[in-house]
Amino acid sequence: FASAGFQTALADADRQRSSLTWLKRRPKAAAPIAAVDWRKSIGKVPRGIERLVIDSGAGLRSPRFRELVAMAQTIVMPVLPSSFDHDATARFVRRIEDIKPVRKGKKPVVLVANRMRPASRAEAQLEDFAAGLGLQLAARLRDLAVYADVAGQGLGIFDLTPARRANAVGDWIVLIRLIEDRN
Repeated sequence: FASAGFQTALADADRQRSSLTWLKRRPKAAAPIAAVDWRKSIGKVPRGIERLVIDSGAGLRSPRFRELVAMAQTIVMPVLPSSFDHDATARFVRRIEDIKPVRKGKKPVVLVANRMRPASRAEAQLEDFAAGLGLQLAARLRDLAVYADVAGQGLGIFDLTPARRANAVGDWIVLIRLIEDRN
């Protein structure tokens, strides 16, 4: 969102602090993203922010959990093709299904396959898993080396030149359109 010109903030509500760490690595020349530390308590969104991305762990407990879900327009859950991630995702989905706007379909919940190898057995298993939860894989982010390259620099795919991001951008466009169309 930031590289598209939106005033963007990234709120880190996860104990791991990975989002805040990533932002500290972000070069000054990159599109600005405001850092918001919500690990201890949920604060105010900085003025002028047009897009807020909230990073929270799946194990976040109430009442903060419910407050974050209430703030979200779309709940995006990345899921790896692993049984451990499937278990954590299933627990998270069960928790959010009890929240009224989610239960009534007013707050979309989307799964995103992370580090996916297309046409693999893992992809088929992940599709079956998602269907079992009553959800669909909204996007598939392939397992590409460029992600490791940019993450360590505090960058994202859209911070790269068109040539460097060419292999990955199509995966993200699907997700971004879905989010923007629903909001």
